Amino acid sequence: MSQSHHPLVTLARRAIDEYVRRGEHVGPPAAKEMGDEMRERAGAFVSIHKKNGDLRGCVGTFMPVRANLAEEVIENAIASATRDPRFYPVQAWELGSLEISVDVLSEPEPIQSVHELDPQVYGVIVSDADGARRGLLLPMLEQVQTAEQQIAIARQKAFIGADEPIQLARFRVRRYH
Repeated sequence: MSQSHHPLVTLARRAIDEYVRRGEHVGPPAAKEMGDEMRERAGAFVSIHKKNGDLRGCVGTFMPVRANLAEEVIENAIASATRDPRFYPVQAWELGSLEISVDVLSEPEPIQSVHELDPQVYGVIVSDADGARRGLLLPMLEQVQTAEQQIAIARQKAFIGADEPIQLARFRVRRYH
């Protein structure tokens, strides 16, 4: 019963599996095997969920920090499985029961108002006035129905008080399972 996944999800799963089982980093695919998408530079988040839908890890970058998307996904997959401070590291016995998704982010665009957000279309980045603290929330999250909820959660993630002035940016994602 083999299920086909997007190549970025397959790469993320392989990175997690190799790191958790053997402590080894996988390399990106060979250049001739890497599609155009894996060669591009973009921010990416890797989310890990249990079969019941509960989050098990989610780490990413909102702007690219590595040479290409393949490397971005590999590093964020490993970080999601082992360094998300909200969870203990993924254990080998869990690997077969985890679902993985990869979100590839568009470049963030500054916005002036909450009215320019739609949590089903856009993710949000909330920054404090000087940009030192920043919180990000991906779009299309089941429990987030309004832009106000989206901003409140991102504020909380960045430790930005409800009365502090903020800057907003939005982005779109390509989500792969």
